[in-house]
Amino acid sequence: MAEASHQKQLGALLEDLKQRSGHSYQRIGQRVCASKSTVYRYCTGQIVPPDFATIERIAKACNADRADMAALHRLWMAASDVPDEIREEPERSGIRTAVGAGSPAADPPQDLSPSAPAGPDGGPRRRSLSFIVVASVVTLLVAVTAASSGPGLRRTSARQPDQWISGPAWVSSPARIPSTLFGVTINSTTGTMPSFRTGAVRFWDSGTRWADIEPQRDEFDWSVLDRLVGGAERAGLPALFVMGGTPQWASPNGPVGPYADGSRAAPPDRLADWDTFVRALVHRYRGRIEAYELWVLANDPRFYNGSVETLVEMTRRASRTIRAADPKATVVCPGMGRLWEPDALHVLQRFAELGGYRYCDVAGIKLYQRTASDPPETMLALTRTVDRVLHHAGVHPPLWSTGTMYEIPLQAPLDRRRAADYAVRFYLVGLYARKVNLERMYFYNWGGTKIPIVLQAEGGAPTQAALAVEQLERWLAHARIRSCGHGLAVNLSGNVWECKFTVTEPQRSYEATIRWTDSGTAVTTAEPGLEFVHRLDGTMTPVQPGDIVQITEQPILLKQRPQSSTS
Repeated sequence: MAEASHQKQLGALLEDLKQRSGHSYQRIGQRVCASKSTVYRYCTGQIVPPDFATIERIAKACNADRADMAALHRLWMAASDVPDEIREEPERSGIRTAVGAGSPAADPPQDLSPSAPAGPDGGPRRRSLSFIVVASVVTLLVAVTAASSGPGLRRTSARQPDQWISGPAWVSSPARIPSTLFGVTINSTTGTMPSFRTGAVRFWDSGTRWADIEPQRDEFDWSVLDRLVGGAERAGLPALFVMGGTPQWASPNGPVGPYADGSRAAPPDRLADWDTFVRALVHRYRGRIEAYELWVLANDPRFYNGSVETLVEMTRRASRTIRAADPKATVVCPGMGRLWEPDALHVLQRFAELGGYRYCDVAGIKLYQRTASDPPETMLALTRTVDRVLHHAGVHPPLWSTGTMYEIPLQAPLDRRRAADYAVRFYLVGLYARKVNLERMYFYNWGGTKIPIVLQAEGGAPTQAALAVEQLERWLAHARIRSCGHGLAVNLSGNVWECKFTVTEPQRSYEATIRWTDSGTAVTTAEPGLEFVHRLDGTMTPVQPGDIVQITEQPILLKQRPQSSTS
């Protein structure tokens, strides 16, 4: 069983890297888009990762060097041919995956030590591969001894294994994908709209803050907003107006917000001034603005530093005014960002507990990665967190992702290929998160250039990223989504994601799958009935059953042969 020994050595080296990095299994899983339990199984040698790309992502998350990578690759190559008695091979997708025999292993133990002992240079002490092998042998001997000690041996910290649930993350009856999923935030004051295909627009950082529109009490300047609303109407795009930026006159002693116009982060001293602004806004644009987001980043003190109680009251009053003046308008509760941070989550929780969401049709949240270079799929951790908070409060409003973090201009730009892949996957994450009631994704932004992914500079041509998003919209124009899934549960490599659709076009109907990796590559064999592989650059390749299909970080559309003609 030399291969099994290599499997344990591989796990031991991964565990050593994990200890040296100081990261928990959960933190590593978040960075590589895997569950905590899966990472634990890899690091304890209970599962051989299905491809080296999975190992590479874990190693990079743990700051592995080239020597570590070489050792990992050698061990993975030696361990990947594990005998049948400790391997299960799902056959339906044609992808080989190595998993432990029987039911899945127990959850990982809680990480108690933050890091490995320091070496003489102040960094973590590096263990040799021979030490890892010895440690593996000792671990096996201890396990054998414990097993032979009989039932009298006391078990400590034993945890029952999770249920292993195979299948998609969710399945539903086929549902139409509205074009409004593909939203963008307009970073422009001219009224120019995107020249590539999009489905909805949002106005922020576009000269439309409260302080811009009402520079003095009861004196309004609608010129910029008139241009924006007119531009959206001509383009046939539903508009979302965002409130924020209290005028100086309404809160003279309030802290100054992050903008040069002197607008305040505080609520107005007199809520009657808030009522007047909302009433004037909605009466002017009744039937022309589709939705109103009642504050931009309500859980970030740089944008709002008032009490949550006041925020709920502002929400209640604004909602009452909007619904009275324009009953068809959608009321979006104040946007909640910084959701990676406990203090921001506390504001979200408190707003929900105080009943703030009772006054809205939609909850505004900000989905983004910790850094722009992280895979977009890491945003799904935030959707699960938000869902738990809202579920605890007993509310389940539809979710719109309405922006990003204040620090986004400080993030380094992505290269052209990755920018295109990430822009497309931003919207695919929105589709994947339908199970938690996510309906719209507003990309930040259109028109600006000081951001990691640029869709189009105002006056310029659409970038490759914008054209890739447009191609995704074409793929889904006549599609109804049926399910989404990820990794081993759907018989795919651990780094592969997919969503399945039924596409009904004039004269034909067919099944299709969009598939991609969060990092690295994977391969599968063409399933029966697969006809073409479509790519985001507009090209397509015919395939036959049994052909090898490579999956990469750039999503592809796998199109089945038409099932029947339709009239």
